[in-house]
Amino acid sequence: MSRPYFTSRPVRWGIIGCGDVTEVKSGPAYRQTEGFRLAAVMRRDEAKVKDYARRHGVDKYTTDADALINDPDIDAVYIATPPDTHRLYGLKVVAAGKPCCIEKPLAPSYGDSRAISEAFDRAGVPLFVAYYRRSLPRFERVKAWLQEGAIGTVRHVSLQLCKPPGPPDRSGAPNWRTDPAVAPGGYFDDLASHGLDLLTYYLGNITSVHGISLNQQGLYGAKDAVTACWVHDTGATGTGSWNFGTGEALDQVEIFGSAGTIRFSVFDDQALVLERDGRRSETFLEHPATVQLPHVENMARDLLGNGDYVHPSTGASATHVSWVMDRILGTLPLV
Repeated sequence: MSRPYFTSRPVRWGIIGCGDVTEVKSGPAYRQTEGFRLAAVMRRDEAKVKDYARRHGVDKYTTDADALINDPDIDAVYIATPPDTHRLYGLKVVAAGKPCCIEKPLAPSYGDSRAISEAFDRAGVPLFVAYYRRSLPRFERVKAWLQEGAIGTVRHVSLQLCKPPGPPDRSGAPNWRTDPAVAPGGYFDDLASHGLDLLTYYLGNITSVHGISLNQQGLYGAKDAVTACWVHDTGATGTGSWNFGTGEALDQVEIFGSAGTIRFSVFDDQALVLERDGRRSETFLEHPATVQLPHVENMARDLLGNGDYVHPSTGASATHVSWVMDRILGTLPLV
């Protein structure tokens, strides 16, 4: 694409699906980022979208996604709906020729993710995906350590995420995150995608992956227990375990190198731990209150810059994560 993509400011953003994730995590970032403005929001419930617009100081609101997408006063669109609608809205946004940020995972399947990403590529329109951890200083520090060789050559990575079932799981209350029509892997789709995306960011794409997935508890239709093993194109091996029916919670990533180890949590607010030569150091970097702010600021750097910066989370990188997840869940053939 030509640089800069936008030559005038501010870039006027519209949000489709202004639910919980947009209240603090993401929505305010589009107002706080220099060169961006949150100009319109959409939600099917008129009372809720009107209230959101009032509370967040947004001038325009609608219950019609097509109206927002095709509004000539909207330059770019953030899709913050559940994953099963991402392909529908994403293809409409690219047809309108507007840059887009889509919540993660990019889609419930590799096929849908690929369709979205390829459509934006063909049109030459930027597509970003909200794997925002790639832009957070805490996780950037881990990447810097790896690039500096702080633990030597990476040999293996181990990821574990365990969580007890919550009251909504036990009650059978409606939840798109455990509805197999929306998220076939259940919480794996919603949560494991963050960790797997980080690991491909750190260690390169995954070239071979195998997994086992099942439902151990019978509390809902989606999978609740997943294990996997894989190899990155750098030669590092990996193993992962995600279980959403344990008695205790655990969130831990361990990266083992030829000269040391890095440990950190994907979700828990914990310090980074670096061990080498018998010495242990801890580094704590606090996340911003609006956790997606660095991610959105990096979109501004990409869209408004002169070409010397490319955002770390793209349609291509998110599609690769979708491929990995489908392979783990057994929904893609081995060839």
